[in-house]
Amino acid sequence: MIGIDSGGTKFLGGVVDEELHVHHRVARMIGGLGADELLDVMAEAVLEAREVAPDADAVGFGIPSVVDQRRGSSVSSRHLPLGGVAFRELMTERIGLPVYVDNDANLAILAEHRFGAARFASHVVLLTLGTGIGSGLVLDGKVYRGAIGGAAEIGHMTVDLDGPKCPGNCPNRGCLEALVSGAAIGHAGRAAALERPRSALGRVHAQGREITGQVVTDLARDGDETAVEILDGAGRMLGVGIVNVVNIFNPEVVIVGGGAIAAGELLLQPAREVVLERALDPNREMVRIVPAHFGHEAGMLGGAVLALSGGRA
Repeated sequence: MIGIDSGGTKFLGGVVDEELHVHHRVARMIGGLGADELLDVMAEAVLEAREVAPDADAVGFGIPSVVDQRRGSSVSSRHLPLGGVAFRELMTERIGLPVYVDNDANLAILAEHRFGAARFASHVVLLTLGTGIGSGLVLDGKVYRGAIGGAAEIGHMTVDLDGPKCPGNCPNRGCLEALVSGAAIGHAGRAAALERPRSALGRVHAQGREITGQVVTDLARDGDETAVEILDGAGRMLGVGIVNVVNIFNPEVVIVGGGAIAAGELLLQPAREVVLERALDPNREMVRIVPAHFGHEAGMLGGAVLALSGGRA
C-alpha cells in the first residue's frame, strides 16, 4: 500500500507492507501551493512511489482537513487550500488507483493504536504538534470521527479567553494551537530573542537566522536557559489542554507526536506535572502521557493501514 501524510507545509509518503515496514519514502514541500498544484504534487509523489512498487493497489491519504467521510471530500482546512475540494474523486482521476482519505491525525492515531504507543488500549487521545495541532480519538477501541468527520479538533479548544488569534483559518482566539504548536513555540522564541539579546536565541536572531520551533528545541537541548523556559511554558500549557481531554474522555493513554515532540521530556514533563495538579482523580492517576512511537511517520503509516482496510479502519 501507499500512505501519504500531509501537513501544512510538507508531506511524507511511503510504500508500506502489511507489517508496516516502509520500503520507499517520498517527500515534498507544499507551502504556498494552490489547490490544483497541491493535488498535482501529491499525485506525482504517488506515481514516483509506484515506480518502486508497481503492485501497490490503493493509496491512503491523511490531510489536515475536516473530511466528509460520506463523500471523501475536504470540508474545510486550516492550513491548506482544500476547503470544499472533492479530494477522493479528484485524486482518483489523477492516479488511477482506489483512494481513501481521512484527517491526518485520525490516521496517526490509527497507526499508534494498532501497532504503536497505544497498542492494546481502548481509550486514547493523540495530539500532533507541528505547524498546527492535529488530534485524534479512539473511544471503545474505534477511531471516533463524529457525525461526518469533524470531531476531535482538540487543538482549537480555548485555553485562554483573551489569548492570541489562532493561525490559519480558525476564527477563535486563545486556542491550544495558538499557544503550543511548533509555530507558537517559534513565535515565543522570536519574542524572547528580542527581549534577551544576550541569550543564545538573541545571538541566533542577531545572525539573521530564522527562529523556528526546531531552533528553540535545539537550543533548549543544548542547555540554553531561555529556550528551556519557553518549552517549559509550552509544556505547561499543553498540560492544561490535556487536563481537559483527560477529564472529558478518561483515556488510558495520551500520545503526543508531531515535529515539536523532538523536545521530548522538556515538553512532556511539565505537561505531566500540570495534569497531576489539575485533572480529576482517578483519571489523572491512570493516564499515561507518552511520545508517539512512530514519530513523524505515524500519519503516513496510518494512511497505509486505511488503504489496507479498504477505508473501513
